[in-house]
Amino acid sequence: MVSLEKAVIAKLRRGGMDFEIFVDPYLARDLKEGKEVNFDELLAVEEVFKNARKGERVPFEDLQKIFGTNDIREIAKSIIMEGEVQITAEQRREMLETKKKQIITFISKNAIDPRTNTPHPPSRIERALEEARVHIDIFKSVEAQIKDIVKALKPILPLKFEEIEIAIKVPADYAGKAISALYKFGGVMKEEWQRDGSWICVMKIPTGMYGDLMDLLGRITKGEALTRILRRFG
Repeated sequence: MVSLEKAVIAKLRRGGMDFEIFVDPYLARDLKEGKEVNFDELLAVEEVFKNARKGERVPFEDLQKIFGTNDIREIAKSIIMEGEVQITAEQRREMLETKKKQIITFISKNAIDPRTNTPHPPSRIERALEEARVHIDIFKSVEAQIKDIVKALKPILPLKFEEIEIAIKVPADYAGKAISALYKFGGVMKEEWQRDGSWICVMKIPTGMYGDLMDLLGRITKGEALTRILRRFG
């Protein structure tokens, strides 16, 4: 449970009344992004207030009337999702920097420069975000806002979202480690064992992640894996 000293107020006005709760600002952000959170850690106290600073609680009958339930956690979720989380300026700066890094990583991993068919360096993407003065919502997931961000970036930064389908053959000596690593990497569509003990798979990944995949295979198989790009999508 977050302490009251570290908690911030989340507030919602509904039915002509104010409803406030004390929450962990980072877990509240995660909940707004659609992530699962532990309510034992999210809430500082399991109480809903008319005025949190003064400790004025909302009567249970008013909660039932406005929210249709007395379940504090369900009510807290509604307050956070529909209302405002009053974070500090320092917390906002920190969250904004974290979100910006996530967006830069997403673009560098999932998009390429159509002029060169290679990923844009993160530093170039960061400069484009600043030049385009892109609005970043710290309470939205990357996926929920990436379409608008890419639209704002395209006049400055040519972007093409492309995926590749790639066949990989791993020698028998490295198959065990490769299977675990590639499934963790993500994108394995099918696999097959060969009579000589080697392992073959087909993966579908964003083109921007091709370099990371090759680096991973190089480390695991000491450069002995065979790869072939089968198709491109995008």
